[in-house]
Amino acid sequence: MIPEIGVFSLVLALLVALVQGSLPLAGAHWGVAGWIRLARPAALGQFVFAAIAFACLAWCFLDNDFSVVYVASNSHADLPVAYRFAAVWGGHEGSMLLWFCMLAGWSVAVALFSRQLPAAYVARVLAVMAWLSVGFLLFLLFLSNPFARLMPPALEGRDLNPLLQDPGMVFHPPLLYMGYVGFSVAFSFAIAALLSGELDAAWARWSRPWTVAAWMFLTLGILLGSAWAYYVLGWGGWWFWDPVENASFMPWLVGTALIHSLAVTEQRGAFRSWTVLLAICTFSLSLLGTFLVRSGVLTSVHAFAVDPGRGLFILAFMSAVVGGSLLLFGWRAPRIGLGGRFGLLSRESLLLANNVTLTVAAAAVLIGTLYPLALDVLAGQKISVGPPYFEAVFVPLMVPAIFLMGVGPVARWKQAPLPELSRRLRWALAASAAAALLLPLTLPAGERGWSALSTFALLLAAWAVASAAAHGWQRLHGASGGWLERARRQPLGWYGMLAAHAGIGVFIFGATMANGFESRQELKLHPGEATTLAGFEFRFEGIAPASGPNYDALRATVQVRREGRAVATLHPEKRIYRAQQMALSQAAIDVGPTRDLFVALGDAAGDSAWTMRLHVKPFMAWIWAGCLLMALGGLLAAADRRYRLGPARRRAAAGPRAAVAPRLQEGA
Repeated sequence: MIPEIGVFSLVLALLVALVQGSLPLAGAHWGVAGWIRLARPAALGQFVFAAIAFACLAWCFLDNDFSVVYVASNSHADLPVAYRFAAVWGGHEGSMLLWFCMLAGWSVAVALFSRQLPAAYVARVLAVMAWLSVGFLLFLLFLSNPFARLMPPALEGRDLNPLLQDPGMVFHPPLLYMGYVGFSVAFSFAIAALLSGELDAAWARWSRPWTVAAWMFLTLGILLGSAWAYYVLGWGGWWFWDPVENASFMPWLVGTALIHSLAVTEQRGAFRSWTVLLAICTFSLSLLGTFLVRSGVLTSVHAFAVDPGRGLFILAFMSAVVGGSLLLFGWRAPRIGLGGRFGLLSRESLLLANNVTLTVAAAAVLIGTLYPLALDVLAGQKISVGPPYFEAVFVPLMVPAIFLMGVGPVARWKQAPLPELSRRLRWALAASAAAALLLPLTLPAGERGWSALSTFALLLAAWAVASAAAHGWQRLHGASGGWLERARRQPLGWYGMLAAHAGIGVFIFGATMANGFESRQELKLHPGEATTLAGFEFRFEGIAPASGPNYDALRATVQVRREGRAVATLHPEKRIYRAQQMALSQAAIDVGPTRDLFVALGDAAGDSAWTMRLHVKPFMAWIWAGCLLMALGGLLAAADRRYRLGPARRRAAAGPRAAVAPRLQEGA
């Protein structure tokens, strides 16, 4: 009965979405107030039915209802409760349901928190989001029904993939989808602006906090996915340029460009056409990433041939969304105008150059991801595009982007004199050069992996942090009323910008140190034997059996000492999951602020010996800290009070501040 309630809820959600997508849109076009007012309650109703459907599927998993095909394929009676719940989105059908629920959640958030916006504009935004929901609901009901029955019911499920039985599975996909789907809000705001013909600075201001919030969730999702791969796969790496990773990274890059372009459109009225195009491209890449991962295309380019109906629907839906929005853009773009003028050297020009660089970098990642698939389909040739391509193409593109990131915030709008820029940034540049030269010398001689490339990377990392610090000092220092008073009056968006830019520097530092100065060793050890790596002594004490709720394991004990002092006791495992008889190595990691000690247990090598992979990765935690700092910057920017005020209240609130911070727009 519960699965049938879930299906019925999806049918009702589809009917509500059709109403939400048609009547409010027609009402906004013809000025029918009653139809416009339907948008908000319809969004709420759609969310309620989506939540009921999701709750029904979750109940089927928690109750071990193996009469549902999807539950029988992705769960087991011995699966821990947390992973039974996470298994809701562990396969294709459930992940598509989660996508739709996220979309319904973002829709109701727009309905509730955009009451200060014109009702007709909000009706258009919610109508666009409703038509996206219609596409996903049709897909769920007719091609990917998560509630399909299995007769007779299975006695036991096939179990969740052991690689997914991890806390990362609980948090990583929802956060990633919150980012993917969140960009649908920016897309819908842009389409609504195109439909109304009102592509002024107002729509950019309304869209900006939603875009920043989506970017923040996507940042956290990528962070958790990278950390998950780091400690679960047992390779000691944190980023592999895998197509699944690239699928989330591409919208992040273009979304970053979109955030900066929205700032220019809001403050100066420039880049209006470019900003709309970025909004369309960001959500299009989110759709592409979702369907590449969940359609099976990345596993096999012939997945469409295996399920022609599902593949054709995916292609048709993406063509309708992307093609339709680009056609609308092409029709409206000539009427948008150029917006505010600016000089060759100005904040606008620097942000534009940064946007173009980020977009080209995303295009390079897209080519490297899709080229092997296209070549396989068209010519039957199988090739792989790995880290050498991406490091050779992507990394050089990021160098000017990081440099411009430090220059842009301190440049003036319209015209930025070069002598003034050099005066403002000279200390940041000097500090960056000194840090790049001195930091490698602080490592012990045995741990140095110095190279010209690593020095240059450290220069970029220091530049990102030092330029943010220089901008903060210049903004707060020497003001009337003291720096504390001036700091209190700065908008949260400005602090968010500083935090995000500094986070990029921290991330680059961590990645450079972890990759360039890492020590690793793969060897065979007998119980009682020890080896030394990067000044740490790893002693293999032995193997003991262990068991979990649904697996049996062999658990090693490795004592780590340095200069005779105990540092950590690590317990890597070799697990066998009972339901699928699948082996999985679980690495053990001791995390510290300046190094990670990583031990992965390999295979038995005879005579009680075992192979092991040992890593000492300096400053690995700084990679995660940098990502968290970027996400914190996004949270501060999204929470900026200026975006929650109506126009009149915003001007009133800005009045007293103008005397202390006459150029408030620098916080953009």
